[in-house]
Amino acid sequence: MAEMFTVKVGEAAPAGGGRPAAGPVYRSVYAKDGLMELPQDVQSPWDFFSGAVKKYPKNRMLGQRQVTDGKAGEYVWQTYEEVYQKVMRIESAIRSFGVNPGSHCGIYGSNCPEWVMAMQACNSQGICYVPLYDTLGANAVEFIMDHAEISIAFVQESKIKSILAVVPKCTAHLRAIVSFGDFTSEMKKEAEKFGVSCFSWEEFSSMGKQNYEHPKKQKDDIYTIMYTSGTTGDPKGVIITNRAIIAGVMTTEHLLKETDKVITEEDSYFSYLPLAHIFDQVIENYCISKGASIGFWQGDIRYLMEDVQVMKPTIFCGVPRVYDRIYTGINLKIQSGGMLAKHLFQYAYNYKLANMRKGLKQHEASPFFDKIVFSKIKEGLGGRIRLMIAGAAPLPGQIEEFMRVTSCSVFVQGYGLTESCAGCFTSIANVFSMIGTVGPPVTTIEARLESVPEMGYDALSETPRGEICLRGHTLFSGYYKRPSLTEEVFSDGWFHTGDIGEWQPNGAMKIIDRKKNIFKLSQGEYVAVEVVESAYMQSPLVASVWVYGNSFESFLVAVVVPERQALEDWAATNNKAGDFAELCNDPKARGYIQDELNKTGKKLGLRGFEMLKAVHLEPVPFSIEKDLITPTFKLKRPQLLKYYKDHIDQMYKDAKDARTAL
Repeated sequence: MAEMFTVKVGEAAPAGGGRPAAGPVYRSVYAKDGLMELPQDVQSPWDFFSGAVKKYPKNRMLGQRQVTDGKAGEYVWQTYEEVYQKVMRIESAIRSFGVNPGSHCGIYGSNCPEWVMAMQACNSQGICYVPLYDTLGANAVEFIMDHAEISIAFVQESKIKSILAVVPKCTAHLRAIVSFGDFTSEMKKEAEKFGVSCFSWEEFSSMGKQNYEHPKKQKDDIYTIMYTSGTTGDPKGVIITNRAIIAGVMTTEHLLKETDKVITEEDSYFSYLPLAHIFDQVIENYCISKGASIGFWQGDIRYLMEDVQVMKPTIFCGVPRVYDRIYTGINLKIQSGGMLAKHLFQYAYNYKLANMRKGLKQHEASPFFDKIVFSKIKEGLGGRIRLMIAGAAPLPGQIEEFMRVTSCSVFVQGYGLTESCAGCFTSIANVFSMIGTVGPPVTTIEARLESVPEMGYDALSETPRGEICLRGHTLFSGYYKRPSLTEEVFSDGWFHTGDIGEWQPNGAMKIIDRKKNIFKLSQGEYVAVEVVESAYMQSPLVASVWVYGNSFESFLVAVVVPERQALEDWAATNNKAGDFAELCNDPKARGYIQDELNKTGKKLGLRGFEMLKAVHLEPVPFSIEKDLITPTFKLKRPQLLKYYKDHIDQMYKDAKDARTAL
């Protein structure tokens, strides 16, 4: 009998009172006697940092590559004590502006030492920091600055123009802008016209003269407000308390204890996933609590692997798109090698995989082939990696298997949301049956499935499927200034994630669908698909459009019903013969419609990842008879996917083949 990784702690609930049926409540087997309690001596993440400074003052904390004459060299490090002294000056400068505990400061830019120092300065004074970023739309920065009532904005030098563009509309609360680097006199004058002071990093640091007492903090104080995309594309502020972030850190530690891979002061973490997202926040806070070092990338995806090889981290976290690139790159090298090398790699892979299937741990399955074959892959990641974590979106099973076999390190993947303070399910390392799943619930969470009858998912069936619902210590405390939205996602004490899961026989969870019409691409970008479709419907060339994407792919495709007259007019102009169905099958017609839709989307402000990489032209309108639309003409997405699955698969294949050919 397979080992079980969950225990049932609550009974199923039948449908009633307007609520669908819900399945039994489950907990991790590691929390069978109760959810993990949080430490009494840690009240906020500031305690992680200040405690590490006392314990590991001379340890390397933050590092980045030294750039000389435009060329990046080795990593230069600052110790915990050095960072602490700089944080104290920034903290004092913030308070000198009259920004008090409970106020809000914004941080805008790529991961770097200044980002972390600004965050810690806010933590020290009980000031809520708010990450600012523009991937939620052109107006997102302005919206967040105003909605979150930002007093001081800490900004990467390259983002200053973006901030200055919204200053005229954010003067009600904004007092100062602090650059991570320098500030030109022209830019200062532009902001000062609206009563906003501007400082370089050094100027602001030098203002910190007075030592302010660190206010007493409580676990229920707000740590951060992180804005994510709402169901209509509008940003919503997720309130994360000190309690939630502490629970996220302690959960991570407990998980790694189970894999014998607890992080120590000897470890180093490569920081490139956005600090504006909760995934990286939890990992970096955990590393800081252990006195480990954090090295930052240059901020340019072209040099990502070079940065990894120079830094030589022991811990690497990635989203599916990054692991897909690693997987593709390795396979290209293997295929371009000689026949003997290919056969040796495949033999070694199959041999180790067979042993892992028998239950051997990664490092026990084939030490010999790890040394002579797979060590080359480890060297590509710097040579010291011992722990790899995947998150943000489901990882394709073949990539997870490949990384487990070839990386010479422990590899786990998890599932979580901003609202769950990162991971709420995490796979167990060295348990082969976990591949393709996100594992059991973490030790601070209880989970159950709720039936979704309109999508055909039954939480009480032999194979339980339904919406994943959560409760526990790591959950957010609500949406900032959005009480009605908070009430919408909480019911009977359960947070409704909007994701559809399927319990596996061993107690692991598999993510299989999304309830609401917003999904995440493999690189972590959210797509509010109805907003995207609404933009494309502005084109006079289309009668209907269904846009599709999923968390295993990095781009969007669409099935389009063209306007007959518009397509026939194009055919006449371009000397194309044939009836409407034949025109829809013409590659040039597809290219024309795709280009025109993308032009429309760009004009209406859609971002790069919302552009279409392939379209299928459908001559027959979506109909109620085919069960593709509702009586009110709303798209029935699961049914559309089932009906057009072959076309969807072909579009992704063709688009990828076209990119490879380039």
